Amino acid sequence: MSRIAVGTADFKRTNRAMFFGGFSCFALLYCVQPLMPLLAHEFVLTPAQSSLSLSISTGALALSLLVSSVVSDRFGRKPIMVAAMAIAALMTLACAFADGYPQLLAMRALLGLALGGMPAVAMAYLGEEIEPASLGLSMGLYISGSAFGGMFGRVLASTLSDFLSWRVAMAVIGIAGVLAAAEFWRSLPASRHFRRGPGGLRALAGGLRRHFGDAGLPWLFALAFLLMGCFVSAYNYIGYRLLGTPYGLRQSVVGGISFLYLLGIFSSVWAGKLADRLGRRGVLWLVMSVMAAGLALTLSHALPLIVLGMALFTFGFFASHSVTSSWVGRRARPPQALASALYLFFYYLGSSVVGWLCGHLWAWAGWNGVVLLLGTLLGGALLIARRLRSLMPLDPAASLAAAT
Repeated sequence: MSRIAVGTADFKRTNRAMFFGGFSCFALLYCVQPLMPLLAHEFVLTPAQSSLSLSISTGALALSLLVSSVVSDRFGRKPIMVAAMAIAALMTLACAFADGYPQLLAMRALLGLALGGMPAVAMAYLGEEIEPASLGLSMGLYISGSAFGGMFGRVLASTLSDFLSWRVAMAVIGIAGVLAAAEFWRSLPASRHFRRGPGGLRALAGGLRRHFGDAGLPWLFALAFLLMGCFVSAYNYIGYRLLGTPYGLRQSVVGGISFLYLLGIFSSVWAGKLADRLGRRGVLWLVMSVMAAGLALTLSHALPLIVLGMALFTFGFFASHSVTSSWVGRRARPPQALASALYLFFYYLGSSVVGWLCGHLWAWAGWNGVVLLLGTLLGGALLIARRLRSLMPLDPAASLAAAT
């Protein structure tokens, strides 16, 4: 049975569903990011403590990814993804009624555990069902949904919390997540190329050996940790900077910086197409350099230059993520869901660990301290990208772009 190709009805249905899936995952996960200063004020927290509302979710998500990949190899892709989206949406709705910060953290941890059944399984589904020549485009469209969800969740949370309350914001976003799960279930075609695999710890251990024994996948996993850690940390603390002196912006205005995610919607699709055509090596180096240049520009004290820097940083991140995630999908061998899960395990682990560390650097040296750490990590990521330029394709007979 042929795989899903560009221009077909199933391709449109798949990408519509995956857009809603990426939208829901990022909106539910990151809607608390602009609320951190408000949570710190209401519950009397330090910036590092308030960042736990996000870090505990991404940490739980990272841990659950490995389990969910093995479960989906046994029970199928679509049922696991639908359940993950629905449970995470209900947990977000429940957060609106939290009695205290510990209870809020507990529900955010459960949200992260539930969402483990979405991103890696989605990457595996696309790798199995979409024809290889169209995978970069399809992955880019999924990531563009993630970018839109991240923007929507942040902007809506900022606006509603500014004029109503953070609890109303969480409730509204939870309801939006329920609707997105329903549309995902309605639109996504059933798997046609899924083959039930073995479950259990033995299958997990064998898959780990296979993927970590690959010459390229461990480096792509490391890139996931570094890139996502940098991206989330920058958005975690830019709000503190712009709310404070000398800028003193309103909560809703600071949340509006998330409109820059619209650049990610464009750059993820653009980079996916470019990588399909030219190969991932050179494209990855280019877009990561844009990300680093944007970070450096945020050191300016002029607000327009800070916004421009965040724009370049956002553009470069989503383009980089599109290239690296599709590279994993092209390079991975069975069990593919585990390879996707490992990529995203390090992706969300970077968000949790680096985001927490930057809270302490913010307390020590403000934005300059945050940029010092993030710049160092991006420098390491560029060195890895340089190393990947010499990575041999899996199939020597294939062209460079098609093989990797």
